[in-house]
Amino acid sequence: MKAYVTTTGSVFGLLVLAHIARVVAEGPRVAADPLFVLLTVVAALLCAWAGYLLRTRSWA
Repeated sequence: MKAYVTTTGSVFGLLVLAHIARVVAEGPRVAADPLFVLLTVVAALLCAWAGYLLRTRSWA
């Protein structure tokens, strides 16, 4: 289970980084799209949740 949480947390983190890179490359026009912002925030929250689980759970 630890490998799954690590993998999914990493994937969501990379998605957030890709969204940030897209905003840098294309300008703030992309950040005005509500769906783009929503997906970025959801991915960031899922990444943070995975990090929280990895820090607080004991994995046997």
